[in-house]
Amino acid sequence: MAPAEDDISIEEKRVYAGTAGRTDAFVATGSGVVRVALSADKVGAFDMVARDAARDVAVLPRDDGPDLVGIATAEGLRVAKVGDEPKFGAPAGEPAVAAGVHDGAFLVASEEGALDRMSVEVIDGRPTATVDSRVGTVSTPRAIDGPLIAAEDGVYRVTGGGGTGADGYDVVSVGLDDARDVAGSGMPLAATGSGLYWLGNGWMTALTGTATAVAADGDGHAMAVVDGDLWTRDGDEPNGEHERERGQETDGWDSEDWRAADLPVDEEALALGYGPGVSVAVTAAGTLCVDAGDGWRHQVIGVRDVAGVALALVE
Repeated sequence: MAPAEDDISIEEKRVYAGTAGRTDAFVATGSGVVRVALSADKVGAFDMVARDAARDVAVLPRDDGPDLVGIATAEGLRVAKVGDEPKFGAPAGEPAVAAGVHDGAFLVASEEGALDRMSVEVIDGRPTATVDSRVGTVSTPRAIDGPLIAAEDGVYRVTGGGGTGADGYDVVSVGLDDARDVAGSGMPLAATGSGLYWLGNGWMTALTGTATAVAADGDGHAMAVVDGDLWTRDGDEPNGEHERERGQETDGWDSEDWRAADLPVDEEALALGYGPGVSVAVTAAGTLCVDAGDGWRHQVIGVRDVAGVALALVE
């Protein structure tokens, strides 16, 4: 595999996980899932941990054991424990096109638009997903994050407590059209064919153009790809600089609160994700870029057909 683009010695790569902690980035691609070890903005080893063509990837945090990584495949959802040697269990459910995490379980969308909540049990030492309940259906699902689903005809939200769906969960349309991606942590965000939107008093325009990807960390940091360019938003700062300049009280999610970001490579980002203290962008050419607050560093991981990225804390 290609060497790191940054000036990181082999010795650093051997010891970094033990000194600064490790986060694994799982990249879903048409040829399989690549795991990339990160320590802050240092990129360590990377390898192919699943050979299934992956359409999406999500990480389910757990308090009583290692986090779980789930991949959406043409055979269903496959799940593995996050660790040094993740081993994926047998596929479960229907052919899947999108996967996310909501309320302590995986939320998976099928090719036909069915939305299932799926829990995980360990069988013969390998975690295997099982369908708990059918939440509802949407038209041509594209992405899931938290309670939000991006679909061809707009954005949907999973609701709970008294709904008509199984186990009290339901899915309702919340507007927009041609949704490409969503961010459900903190401020709800939606990337659509006409722009990037945030949910205030209805959907409000953040950036105009063709928005194809969006991610947020729940603490006010967010990234989005609009017309092929990467835009970022810093953490929440009530009544910040832009609001003071305009003499207005705003929620700080309109166009003035986003800034263009320069990746270290001239490539379009396709997948965006956040981990503990880091943001990650994976490009169409198969380059993983990571920023821990001091600027972007990058590593060519040699894959194409990138479909998603999810990060998990290992150490």
